[in-house]
Amino acid sequence: MNLREQLKGTGVALVTPFKKNFDVDLDALGKLIDFAINNGVEYVTTLGTTAETPTLDKQEKLDILKFTIEKVNDRVPVVVGIGGNNTKEIIHDLETWPLEKIVAVLSASPYYNKPSQEGIYQHYKAIAEASLKPIILYNVPGRTGSNIAASTVNRLANEVENVGGIKEASGLMEQCMHIIRDRPKDFLVISGDDHVTLPLIAAGMDGVISVAANCFPKEFSDMVRYSLADDFAAARPLHYKCFEGNDLLFEENNPSGVKAFLCELGIIKNVLRLPLVPLSDAVHKRVKAYLKTF
Repeated sequence: MNLREQLKGTGVALVTPFKKNFDVDLDALGKLIDFAINNGVEYVTTLGTTAETPTLDKQEKLDILKFTIEKVNDRVPVVVGIGGNNTKEIIHDLETWPLEKIVAVLSASPYYNKPSQEGIYQHYKAIAEASLKPIILYNVPGRTGSNIAASTVNRLANEVENVGGIKEASGLMEQCMHIIRDRPKDFLVISGDDHVTLPLIAAGMDGVISVAANCFPKEFSDMVRYSLADDFAAARPLHYKCFEGNDLLFEENNPSGVKAFLCELGIIKNVLRLPLVPLSDAVHKRVKAYLKTF
């Protein structure tokens, strides 16, 4: 089964819950994983941006990965985030981390050093050749400072065997459509932006890796499934039901927004590691009010 078949639908970009003393809270992570799976997500993604990975040390990342694999227990596929701006270090992680039971590696484009398109191509080619698992490109220029052009995506998709898909969060609709139009038949293309998942699926995407699916897993996953079935009359009300919630999720910072929602739902504590801080009181009050009507 190729990635486009395995990962069609909604993947949840899991947060990393922390205790009040800022240690990783694996018990709360277990509750969150069960909440997401029991409410219909098709797969889970661990150690992505939403997991506050820049503030996790290597041992914490390994502990979270091992715990997630054990807790999921083959109920749904698991994707793991392994990315960065040091190609050599990524290759080392791919070769040494326990990746036997994950289905794919989500790897963000190199940040800060702002490589050329040729540099981005060679970076992904090197890590794909070193990985036993398929690589999903992750284009998120708002965080990395550089964009993976559609021509580079399709060059990687056609020339590098182990590049199996892309999570597209550029917000550039025309670029997304160029990728969809020109991709190989088995190449997975998924949204990295909850707000525009419905229109991107209408354009031909295969689903989403979602922040909102942490706190609205049933409604968001149902919306995605209806969209993939071309039933937009059923999908549209769910899209707009979650729309204000999506605004609140990203108003100040991700994952500050989603952690506020999950705290109000009683799943995790509202604790983030610096330099991130919890939502302001004013926005948190709006989260509470929204949940009362949701």
